Amino acid sequence: MPPRDIVDLSRIDPDHVAHTIEQIREFNPQRYEFEQLSHIALADFDTREVCGVLDIPEDPWWAKGHVPMRPLMPGVLMLEAAAQTCSWFTHQVIPADQNPGKIFGFGGIDGVKYRSAIFPPDRLIIVGKAVKVSRRRAVFDTQGYHADLKRMVFEARITGLWV
Repeated sequence: MPPRDIVDLSRIDPDHVAHTIEQIREFNPQRYEFEQLSHIALADFDTREVCGVLDIPEDPWWAKGHVPMRPLMPGVLMLEAAAQTCSWFTHQVIPADQNPGKIFGFGGIDGVKYRSAIFPPDRLIIVGKAVKVSRRRAVFDTQGYHADLKRMVFEARITGLWV
């Protein structure tokens, strides 16, 4: 049985664009194939909740090799999408000028469980709830869902560090 949702999913409208890809790029350095977000649908700084959206096209770059004839999104890319969502949120809470010369990167992943697969085309909805955000690190509980927000795809605790 999947765990309880970490955010109230009724608050999530995946079609709502609260922050565009251009606004994400101002803070996240990933580009080209490694950009794993299409937009931010929700950023609530009072509740420390964030929702990122990745629109997966019919023929994504990874589909030819993972798994041929039935391409499924690699789990590590789902976690990367979650990390990019958390990174963007952390940058809003702790501006980079408070950590000059540093970037915000992966520090660890704990408690990963995959619960379903994503096949193109689809939409991956990532929700995160900040457990701790400081000038040194940030810890988020995250969950991923299919576009319908009814089927959980993964859950993980993600830690990021300023390095």
